Amino acid sequence: MTIRVLLADDQPLVREALRLMIDADPDMSVVAEASTGVEAIAGCRASAADVVLMDNHMPGLSGVEASRQISNDPGLATVRILMHTAFVTEDLIATGIPAGVSGFLHKGVAPAILLQSIRDLAAASSSDR
Repeated sequence: MTIRVLLADDQPLVREALRLMIDADPDMSVVAEASTGVEAIAGCRASAADVVLMDNHMPGLSGVEASRQISNDPGLATVRILMHTAFVTEDLIATGIPAGVSGFLHKGVAPAILLQSIRDLAAASSSDR
């Protein structure tokens, strides 16, 4: 099974670097990209993503609020959200978990840890089905 990943980050360079890394993994594929929280929600509905790699600081709708809307959509119940941001704080974790964020990673994390985290969330999603 190929893990379908949606990238949500307002920085095109970050999205492209993540796309190259994820698409190079034989078990993963980037199925959609979003530069805003609103686009992330729409992308989830359109792409059947398994995991969303979500930045928090985006224009308009934050990653936490987009996560809340994704998590509250019954049609997206199996989507897992991995918050990938430059600022992982206690406040972000305290607001992100109730919003449906399944995990948090700092943008400085090693690529192998990021890829394994995506795999772990996809496996958790599969076991919920």
